[in-house]
Amino acid sequence: MSTGEIEISLEAVIVAVTGNSPRLLTVDGPGGRPALPSGLLEAHDPTLELGLRRWVQEQTGLDVGYVEQLYTFGDRVRGTAEVAAGGTGNRRLSIAYLALVREGRPSGGASWLNFYDFFPWEDHREGPPPMVGTRIVPALHRFVDAGGSGADQRAERVKIVFGWSGLDVGFDGPRALERYELLYEASLLFESDPARIEVNEQLPESRPMYLDHRRIAATALGRLRGKLTYRPVVFELLPDRFTLLQLQQVVEALAGVRLHKQNFRRLVERAGLVEPTGTQARTGGRPAKLFRFRHEVLGERPRPGVGTPWVRA
Repeated sequence: MSTGEIEISLEAVIVAVTGNSPRLLTVDGPGGRPALPSGLLEAHDPTLELGLRRWVQEQTGLDVGYVEQLYTFGDRVRGTAEVAAGGTGNRRLSIAYLALVREGRPSGGASWLNFYDFFPWEDHREGPPPMVGTRIVPALHRFVDAGGSGADQRAERVKIVFGWSGLDVGFDGPRALERYELLYEASLLFESDPARIEVNEQLPESRPMYLDHRRIAATALGRLRGKLTYRPVVFELLPDRFTLLQLQQVVEALAGVRLHKQNFRRLVERAGLVEPTGTQARTGGRPAKLFRFRHEVLGERPRPGVGTPWVRA
């Protein structure tokens, strides 16, 4: 829908977890880079959310379940020269949504990709990614040194979101957007300046996305990690019956860190989030108990989350 020179579009960050992999649904964007499913709001759409659900189904063949509005992105330039080359000339106001689903086979050329292909510095499940200590933190030191009178403020930002050493000490999962924006400002990402090919070689493991879609995805990752502490959103990604190991693996995949098995289970059971179903699953060894989410917990207290999973137990 156009209003003068303003277009209103809807972007969807659609997340699933399959096995140990957090997955992001993408479509083919111009220039061969992955893009988020997106479409313009039409005049006949009764609400923003219904418009989003309509074109997600049309573009990918998937019906999304849990949906929440994420953020509104309205920067005049959202992709440097790329916008000028391929845009309509109108300013685009983008309203992004976060959707959680169980992975299904999409249609229309859409595909599932690993979330950490775009944010490899966010996956600390096997310890700090080597690239953080060997390349990112040294590059951020140079970024700080080039800051002139603002060096102290830059140094404080680096310390908060990455830590000077790149170790897990101080790793705060919900700060995913702050880490992305810091790397962007330090010219370590393709999006920092697509016209300079050498920029993309700073972090070759880091896969770019179309326009500012990676910034939108980083916003969603931070929001999702934060919600783990106070909303039971993780259960939207699980089947109706699951093992506690499956639950832990989904939380670890989203949080980007490993959890202490017994402490995590005590936390979940003490919080009353799950209840046994009386059946067991065969996993090749001892039978594993199956559980289901207790929907009653939503009315029992205001913040029924799974704790603070990015802090090692």
